[in-house]
Amino acid sequence: MSIDEKQFNQLAEATMSAIEEAVEASGADIDYDTISDILTLEFADGSKIIINKQGPTRQLWVAARFGGYHFDFDPERRRWVLDSNPQQELFECLSRYCSEQAGEAVELTEP
Repeated sequence: MSIDEKQFNQLAEATMSAIEEAVEASGADIDYDTISDILTLEFADGSKIIINKQGPTRQLWVAARFGGYHFDFDPERRRWVLDSNPQQELFECLSRYCSEQAGEAVELTEP
């Protein structure tokens, strides 16, 4: 079962807000900014992670220092999962990517 465009936009926007909340709650030294559906996380060393909505593919795309990743929404689990490995969820992956770029353990949990 796939999601329609309206559902995708609602889920993606809620997820982007949840990521901002998780970054804030983590206490890590990460700045964030959202402009035109693009969420940018910036680290103390100037590196960035970019998260954006891809409407045509109904995916969230994440560009991190060590690669680009695409996440699909799994309606059964109500989670965004990595398209190349659906066992990995978005917040789990973002925690790892942020930890790699921050040089310290960063735990992002869904609010």
